[in-house]
Amino acid sequence: MSSRLRRMLRWAARHPSALLLLAQLLALLLYPIADDDTTQRVLYSAGALVVVPLALWVATRSAAANWLAWLLALPAIALSAVAITFDAPQLVTWSSLLESLLYFYAAGGLILYMFNDRRVTRDELWAAGATFTLLAWGFGYAFFVCESVLPGSFAGPIEPERTRRWIELLYLSFSSLSGVGNSDIMPVGAHARVLVMLEQLAGVGYIAFVVSRMIGLWELTRKS
Repeated sequence: MSSRLRRMLRWAARHPSALLLLAQLLALLLYPIADDDTTQRVLYSAGALVVVPLALWVATRSAAANWLAWLLALPAIALSAVAITFDAPQLVTWSSLLESLLYFYAAGGLILYMFNDRRVTRDELWAAGATFTLLAWGFGYAFFVCESVLPGSFAGPIEPERTRRWIELLYLSFSSLSGVGNSDIMPVGAHARVLVMLEQLAGVGYIAFVVSRMIGLWELTRKS
């Protein structure tokens, strides 16, 4: 094993949250390539679902958290594979529901990890960014489930009657969570609007409570 590889492995062991954030951002960049190919989307989702529970386990050092994360991840991967093999797109909705719960669970685990003490490590700073992406993906999957169960829940100026694609719903999720609100993809159904309002509330709460606390503790850590 080369010295460079050993250094990379040591860095990964010290900064699991950074690995999670980088994996999420890489998946975001690669997704448009696979968005029109169902098999590639399943493989992509399987890879993301493996990264999340592993990173969560490393961050929280909790076997229980790891067990529950895998309990959500493995059925989601299996349902996606069955949906492709037997051409059963209805199973994708159940898979997406499990994926949404997994990302929310992982986000909650990282928030507990960041609030575990009154000192801020560099990995906890990475965790702040990773948690934001987890919340965005969690709501993105929730929007996808809503659109699948209640078609027409989301609309846009281009082909307003068309069912919204996953990448469009993820875009809406990032916009709502960050407070940007570009409004080119809009919730029109009652259930969809409730989900978007919950995400907006989560975004404001995350900035107000988590990020502000991390900044304050980081200043105290630097001075001590």
